[in-house]
Amino acid sequence: MSFVLHGVGVSGGIAIGHAHLASHAALEVAHHVLPEDQVTNEISRLDTAFTTVRKELQALHDTVVSGPAAAEYEAFLELHRMILDDPTLSTAAKAYIAQNQCNAEWAITQQMGVLMAQFEEIEDPYLRERKTDVIQVVERVLKVLLGHPGYIPPSQKRDGDSVLVAHDLSPADVLQYKQHSFTAFLTDLGGLTSHTAIVARSLNIPSVVALHHARRLIRENDVLIVDGNQGVVIVDPDEHVLAEYRLRQSELELEKQKLKRLRTTVAATLDGTIVELYANIELPQDVDQVKENGATGVGLFRSEFLFLNRDSLPDEEEQFEAYRTVARKMRGMPVTVRTFDLGADKNLDHAKRVAANPALGLRAIRLSLAEPQMFNIQLRAILRASRYGQIRILVPMLSNVAEITQTLHLIESAKQSLRNEKIPFDEKVQVGGMIEIPAAALSLDIFMRKLDFLSIGTNDLIQYTLAIDRADDSVAHLYDSLHPAVLRLVAHVIRSANRVGIPVSVCGEIAGDVVFTRLLLGFGLRVFSMHPAQLLTVKREVLRANLPALIPITQKILKTADPEKIHALLAKLNG
Repeated sequence: MSFVLHGVGVSGGIAIGHAHLASHAALEVAHHVLPEDQVTNEISRLDTAFTTVRKELQALHDTVVSGPAAAEYEAFLELHRMILDDPTLSTAAKAYIAQNQCNAEWAITQQMGVLMAQFEEIEDPYLRERKTDVIQVVERVLKVLLGHPGYIPPSQKRDGDSVLVAHDLSPADVLQYKQHSFTAFLTDLGGLTSHTAIVARSLNIPSVVALHHARRLIRENDVLIVDGNQGVVIVDPDEHVLAEYRLRQSELELEKQKLKRLRTTVAATLDGTIVELYANIELPQDVDQVKENGATGVGLFRSEFLFLNRDSLPDEEEQFEAYRTVARKMRGMPVTVRTFDLGADKNLDHAKRVAANPALGLRAIRLSLAEPQMFNIQLRAILRASRYGQIRILVPMLSNVAEITQTLHLIESAKQSLRNEKIPFDEKVQVGGMIEIPAAALSLDIFMRKLDFLSIGTNDLIQYTLAIDRADDSVAHLYDSLHPAVLRLVAHVIRSANRVGIPVSVCGEIAGDVVFTRLLLGFGLRVFSMHPAQLLTVKREVLRANLPALIPITQKILKTADPEKIHALLAKLNG
């Protein structure tokens, strides 16, 4: 039976393919239907994984039995052993494999949900919160299972590619799927500017989030149409609907081919004003797409993605090679490396922190300053790579002058250590700051005196200005990029920087949204940084813009607080 689901489109385009379901455990796993003769082997595989985890827990116990916190740690390990031996998890998971002929990973994640539901019913709040321990135990078992693959289903001949359907995906999960050929992403949770949505956009494939019940309603191998422009998913469409969307796909592909003609065109407005269009990247291999779309620099290298999906931190050499690779490939064009913005929904696998509100907690530069040794390794790697191109250092989430002073001190310390070791680097490497906290936007003078350039991170600036968690779809309707307060802050930062001659860019999501291109030009912005896939569309808008005609309407937009008038004026601006 055909039906339609509505969510939030976070990456445009149309995809047609077959559903591939991922579990909603902390570790996303695939669901395979096994041949009957493989069921016994799969149950044995799960048994072996449980035995391995018991040995791991015993080994942990033996290492801390005489330590200062032995009693507390022993209680923690005992709880994990009890969860591991709970029949709801162990015995029932094996029964689930036998009954459903599924892989062990899938069975244990389904039983995890059952066990967590039991914890939810416990009245005592402390015991109820032990459900996080259930997740940790299941993660241990899954890691063992994933390290020893069992039945691998034969590849299926399909008319289209696979559409990944998940309850939720972290940025690290999405990054892992860069290695796979999914044609679209669908999730129950998420928001328009969540980090997961941002990474999905970087893959340049249609993606829809905040679908709420997609993971429950869609079945494995269902045929899906994903319309990332409208935020619509059609499940099991009939032939007429399929034909219509295939036609739309062809039209969009034709439009993409036309845009490629602009690749080597200089980005300049009708009145001759030159605009720089930079690209945002997550990993060194993304540079190929940057060059393919004609970007004139990398305005944001999200270095934290080098730290995700791994058990150990990248050392100085690994980071150096990553930064040097990008610098060399960009052949002298600017490469802006943002120091790691870890925390919130981008955590290190080995150092997950629990915080009541992680978006406001120990993240970004706060975490870097709290972990100076880790920060020093990154700074040395960036500085060493600076001799191979025009590398700049960008510091995220600055809120006060003390953070700037400490950061500059640590950069100088890293420079001095390299001088002592006679390792060459660019002595004049520029240091900039991200303006993504209202406090920073409202105290620009001191920032501009101490930094070489500014970059406005509108995603977090909107989140913090409006007190909206951008990853929470339950308040997604309140996330408003056109809120008068947001527009005035952005315009204030751009105009203040222009007034004193400090370079300023916007690297948030609105930089790649053509709805905002003329508005930002009217504010005085001359450097945009966005996902490579958005660059040619924005360039086309720049080429059509006439600055003298934009400025009067832009001024009116800044003076009004009425949302309806703002939208009407914006429509006129873009008309």
